[in-house]
Amino acid sequence: MLLRMSSLFLRTLRDDPVDAEVPSHKLLVRAGYVRRVAPGIYSWLPLGKKVLDNVTRVIREEMDRMGGQEVLFPALLPRDYYEATGRWTEYGEALFRLKDRKGADYLLGPTHEEMFADMVRGELSSYKDFPVTLYQIQTKYRDEARPRAGILRGREFVMKDSYSFDLDDEGLKRSYEQHRETYIRTFERLGIDYRICFATSGAMGGSASEEFLAPAETGADAFVACRSCGYAANAEAVTTPAPPAGPAEHPPLRVLDTPDTPTIQTLVDFVNEHYGLGVTAADTLKNVVVKIRTPGSDKAEVLVIGVPGDREIDFKRLEAAVAPGEPEIFEAADFERHPGLVRGYIGPQVLKDLGITYLVDPRVVDGTSWVTGANEPGRHAANVVAGRDFTPDGTIEAAEIRAGDACPQCGSPLSIDRGIEIGHIFQLGRKYSDVAELDALGPDGKPIRITMGSYGIGVSRAVAVIAEQRHDELGLVWPREIAPADVHIVGTGKDDQIGVALSLAEELTARGVRVLVDDRPGVSPGVKFKDAELLGMPTILVIGRGLAQGVAELRDRASGEWEEIPIAEAVDRVAALVS
Repeated sequence: MLLRMSSLFLRTLRDDPVDAEVPSHKLLVRAGYVRRVAPGIYSWLPLGKKVLDNVTRVIREEMDRMGGQEVLFPALLPRDYYEATGRWTEYGEALFRLKDRKGADYLLGPTHEEMFADMVRGELSSYKDFPVTLYQIQTKYRDEARPRAGILRGREFVMKDSYSFDLDDEGLKRSYEQHRETYIRTFERLGIDYRICFATSGAMGGSASEEFLAPAETGADAFVACRSCGYAANAEAVTTPAPPAGPAEHPPLRVLDTPDTPTIQTLVDFVNEHYGLGVTAADTLKNVVVKIRTPGSDKAEVLVIGVPGDREIDFKRLEAAVAPGEPEIFEAADFERHPGLVRGYIGPQVLKDLGITYLVDPRVVDGTSWVTGANEPGRHAANVVAGRDFTPDGTIEAAEIRAGDACPQCGSPLSIDRGIEIGHIFQLGRKYSDVAELDALGPDGKPIRITMGSYGIGVSRAVAVIAEQRHDELGLVWPREIAPADVHIVGTGKDDQIGVALSLAEELTARGVRVLVDDRPGVSPGVKFKDAELLGMPTILVIGRGLAQGVAELRDRASGEWEEIPIAEAVDRVAALVS
C-alpha cells in the first residue's frame, strides 16, 4: 500500500477544535482522522478509516480464531422484538425511536440480543447444534444525553457484539471464559493497557459481568483496585463490607435543638459544643430523598436513602442500583407535596408510617447509633439506633467510594483510578431465550432452554482509547498493528529529495510495507516534520540534507530515537523493522 500526501484526502490543523476536551478528540481531529458532523456523530476520513479497519481486522481475526461465526443484522429494527423483552421502555430516552410511513414503530439498534436469539431459534433445533457463537461488527445507536469526548462517547458508534448459545450453565461458563481469553489477546494485540473489573449488568440483565477498562485520566468510569489480592471493580459494582452488629444496649433516643445547622459539619460542630456528644460526620446519618421513575411510567416512587454523613451519594452507583429505574432529584415542589418529609431534618423514625421506602448504606447495621434528623424544623435526634428506633427496608450501594476503603475480598485499602470501558462480557442466562422460547430438543426428545452470553467491544471507541494512551506533546503514536502505515517517508526540500523518497516508497511497497510518503512540493520541511509527528506512524524516514552524503534519517516515533543510515540500506532497515 502506497499513500502519497500530494494526492491524499487530508488536511491537518494546527489548533485544537474548540469543543475538544480530551487528547484523543483534539488529536484525531487535528490529524485529519475524523470530522464532526453533529453532536456525537463523526465522519471517518481516509487515514481514520484505515485505523478503524485495522482495529476491526484484529478483532475479527481473534473472534474467528475462537470459533465465532460472523453475521450481520440490520440497524433498523421493528419494535416487536424489544417490546417482548421490555427494553422498548427500559432503555428510556437513550433509544432512537421512529415510525415508518405506515405508522409502524421502529428503532435504531443499540444492541441486538433479541435479534440473535430469534435468529438462532429459527435456524437451530437440536442439542447437536450447540454450542454456537455468533458475532457481528456493526454500527449502533444510542441517544446520549451529553455526547462528548469525540468518538469516545457518541450517538453513533461501531461495535463488535457476540453471543454464545449453550445447553446449560456449565457450557455458558466455558463460553464466557473463551471470550474473556479472546478479549485479552485482542487488547494486547491492539496495544491497549487495560484492567478487568467486576461490573454491573444494567439493562442487559444476567448474572456474572466484567468490564475491560483502559486506565485514562479522562475516563468516564471510576474503578477500584486492591494491590493485595488483585480485586478490581467498576465503582458502580463495588460492594461495601458490612461492619459487625453494634451493642444491644444504648441510651434512649434524644431530641436536640439544633438551629442554624444547614450542613453536616455545622451539625457536628454544634452538637459537640452544646451537647458534648463527641461525634464526627461519620456518626451522623444523612437521609437523601430521590424519585425513581420506571421507564414508560408517568409516576415516580419516592425513595429515601440513608448514608453516613461523611459520604455523598454517587449518582452513577445509584443509577446502577435502581436500574432499570431512573433516579431523579427530589425538588422543592416535591417536598411541598410530601409535608411529612421535613427538608434538611429528615430522620428514618417516621418513614415506615409515611409509607416511604427506606434503603440504607451497608454500614448501617443493627445496633449502630446515629445522629440524624428529628423530622422537625431546627431539630435533630441523637442515639437513633438501627433495629430499635427504625428498621430499613433493605440496603443499597449508592454512597461514594473512596481511596482507602476496605477491599470487599481481603479488607486491604483500595485505590481509585479512572478508565474508559472498551469491552464488557455478560453471562446473560435465559432472560432473552425465555422470551424467544429458544429451545433445543435434547437426546430424550424433551426441550432444553438455551442459555446465552453477551460480549461487546467498542470498535470505534478502541481507536480513541489507543489515541488517549498513545500520544505525546507532538501528536499521535500509533502501534504498528493498527497504524495507517508502517513508515512515513518525508521528502524535504528539493525535487531530488522528493524523487528519492518516492523511489524508496515504491521499493518498500513492493516488499509488502505499508508506506505514507510526503511528496508535497513547495511545503517547508518544518511543516512536513510537524505533520509526520502529528500523524503518528511508528517509523519515520527523512530524506533531507543528508542526501548529498548518501544518508537518511531513521526515527522511531515512540521513543524519539533517531540515527543516520546509508540510503542504500534504508529499504532493508525499514523492512526489517516492519517484519
